[in-house]
Amino acid sequence: MKLTTDSEVPVYTISGEDTARPLPDWLSRKRKRQLRQESEEGIELLQDFGFEEASQCLQISEDGEWLMSTGTYKPQIHTHYLQHLSLSYERHTDATNRRFVLLSPDARKSLHLQSDRSLNFHTAGGLHYATRIPRYGRDLKYDTRTTEALITSVGPNADGMGEVFRLNLEQGRFMKSLELDIGGQSTTSVDPVGLQGAIDAGSIDAMALAERSHGLQAYGTSLGTTEFWDPRSRTRAAILPLPKGASYSAYDKVGISCLEFDRSGLTLATGTTNGLVYLYDLRSPQPLLKKDQGNGWAIQKLIFLESSTESVRTTEGKVLSADKTIIKLWDRKDGAPWTHASSSVDINDVAWYPDSGMILTANEGPRQNIFFVPTLGPAPRWCTFLDSLVEDYADGSGAVTGGSSNQPAGQVYDNYKFVTLEELRTLQMAHLVGKTSLLRPYMHGYFVAQRLYDEARLITQPTLWEEQRTKMIRAKIEKDRESRIRGHKKALAAVKVNKRLAEKAATNDKKSAKLLGDDRFSKLFQDEEFAIDENSREFFAINPSAKVKFMATKAVAEEREEKQKKEEEARKPAVGKGGKMRAAVPIRHKSDGGGLAASAGEAPTQNMRRRKAPRG
Repeated sequence: MKLTTDSEVPVYTISGEDTARPLPDWLSRKRKRQLRQESEEGIELLQDFGFEEASQCLQISEDGEWLMSTGTYKPQIHTHYLQHLSLSYERHTDATNRRFVLLSPDARKSLHLQSDRSLNFHTAGGLHYATRIPRYGRDLKYDTRTTEALITSVGPNADGMGEVFRLNLEQGRFMKSLELDIGGQSTTSVDPVGLQGAIDAGSIDAMALAERSHGLQAYGTSLGTTEFWDPRSRTRAAILPLPKGASYSAYDKVGISCLEFDRSGLTLATGTTNGLVYLYDLRSPQPLLKKDQGNGWAIQKLIFLESSTESVRTTEGKVLSADKTIIKLWDRKDGAPWTHASSSVDINDVAWYPDSGMILTANEGPRQNIFFVPTLGPAPRWCTFLDSLVEDYADGSGAVTGGSSNQPAGQVYDNYKFVTLEELRTLQMAHLVGKTSLLRPYMHGYFVAQRLYDEARLITQPTLWEEQRTKMIRAKIEKDRESRIRGHKKALAAVKVNKRLAEKAATNDKKSAKLLGDDRFSKLFQDEEFAIDENSREFFAINPSAKVKFMATKAVAEEREEKQKKEEEARKPAVGKGGKMRAAVPIRHKSDGGGLAASAGEAPTQNMRRRKAPRG
């Protein structure tokens, strides 16, 4: 579990691409299971909730006990029984799935629109029946009132009109198609009436049915129009064009990518290919609200978050809109944002479990995402323990780990070493390529078993251990050198005032050392107005020990000054009678031959005269 949106309305990622580290495909199932158990991934809510490469679509059954999803590669179907939190069965198909619908309240009967123009009917036992449609399909719905499967298609027919194929499941045959205006035939294609038409051929991309109310059918085209059809008379009831300002420039071709009715059937939400959502009242052609998704990508899914029963109340008045990068929840009255959930991979489809705060996605990635919004509603009845786990996580008790970020990056590849082809030749192992499972090709090199790699290195490099040991010792010495306290010479050099405080901060712990580099306290060491008077009474009151040191230093200084004064007085010349200065007579020893020095004014002795007499 991981808190992905930390706001007033938190969003928790229960499982998905953002909470677990992907495992290599070539690992054995036993090794994958062991790594998943040892890793701190938090919660694996549903068993094997994902595909090898990507997931395309998903849908929750009407009774709320089954979850079916499709993905690739290889194309397959996964069906989970939610009461047991387990994968009930998986089934492979011949082509990638485009859309599917559940024909029964549970997941026993389903209809799948494939990318090869085929329609596959599946039951609990397997593939029941398969048929084809004339053109490639874009969307699929099942009308329970008429028991018809409606399939929208791409490209015009011979008359230049788009078609909605109707397959009546009660009679077991195709009925007359509905024809919609998609702009006519393309003039740039060599074969304008082909299976797909030209690159710029028109199409019917979206469809919505108001099954719980009036039963009106809405179809969105690549021209940006929405056509309403009455299933009773099979005639067009109205056409709703896009309002002005729907395109950012005159050259943009804006179409309808998603449609959805609310429970009453009076409000219609339309999503465009440039990321705009419009809310309409069917009684007016003017939109009630315009909401910009903000990324410019086509709207993938629109859901009105409404309670299905009166006994269970979720947050009313919210709309879910999703493009391939983000899921946004906002107020349907004024469009105010409420919360959002994002994924590190592109989103293909979104499903909301009714009357709860759980949102599931099909996305480009091996693992499918499960988001939980406690403010939106409680946890589903098959995983009520999520409520207590979220409370423990919010309280900070640590009962739930925050994803696999604590897992070491190399834990998955502990038993393998990645080497290039040149390194294989250096290790004299190039002859093993393609001959053993111990070498697994990956990108521009190979994964080699760690044990085999170590043995090959010891054989080809006998002195490797001594070199490695020397390298480790050198690295440890360098680390010890870096960990020594060297002071903050540069920071102390720039200090102008309060140098003693700066030196004290530099020699203390790391938190105090950060004080020198913090711009908020720069004036404390630069501006003289912030200088600390260490001789003041206030400073001594806060630092009593500083006063003792100051008094001792002061006494020593006074004693030194008195001593210097006495020495200076002793060196001063004496003053004689009449105010005349007398020269100081140096004291001479007997060894100098003169005995005691004569006082000033006395005649020099005979010996001194002899010394001063000139020679010759």
